[in-house]
Amino acid sequence: MRPAQLAASEELEDRQLLARIARRDSRAFEVLYDRYGRPVYSLAMGMLRDAGGAQEVTQEVFLSIWRQAAEFDPSRGSARSWLLALAHHKAVDAVRRGRMRAAEPLQETKTSDLDVVDEALRRVEQGRVREALVRLPAEQREAIVLAYYGGYTHQEIAGRLGIPLGTAKTRIRDGMIRLRGTLAGVKEVAP
Repeated sequence: MRPAQLAASEELEDRQLLARIARRDSRAFEVLYDRYGRPVYSLAMGMLRDAGGAQEVTQEVFLSIWRQAAEFDPSRGSARSWLLALAHHKAVDAVRRGRMRAAEPLQETKTSDLDVVDEALRRVEQGRVREALVRLPAEQREAIVLAYYGGYTHQEIAGRLGIPLGTAKTRIRDGMIRLRGTLAGVKEVAP
């Protein structure tokens, strides 16, 4: 089976699994978890940089899928992109919850003011990137999420999305151009 056919077949199967999960089919849920547990965890780990937090987010994502599978709308995108978008939103929520928790006790040793400033700037920049990512067209966002948060190669992305390799590369490139433009304050840079 060619990569495009394989991806189309997987997408159809994912949609069927979600429909079965909406009817409370636990076997379908197990299959979906086996297929997407690792990518969801990887995405959460990439955002949180904390194994425990990534495990919690993964659990929250699949609990939401169990409860909300009927809300999946195939006209708005693939099952995979819906699932990874859900994971992204849950990870962002976890980051926000972490910021609102009580402050950690001060260390006995003095940290450099530059260290504090660098950390603050890094966190602000991460938030800006996440916000800019949400503004991308779904096709570009999906390709970028698979590449940078999922760790997939261009070839793997093309196969998973059922698109030519050149299209996958173009979506990533155009999405990165848009992200760069958004972060620089430019209205629209790429098609």
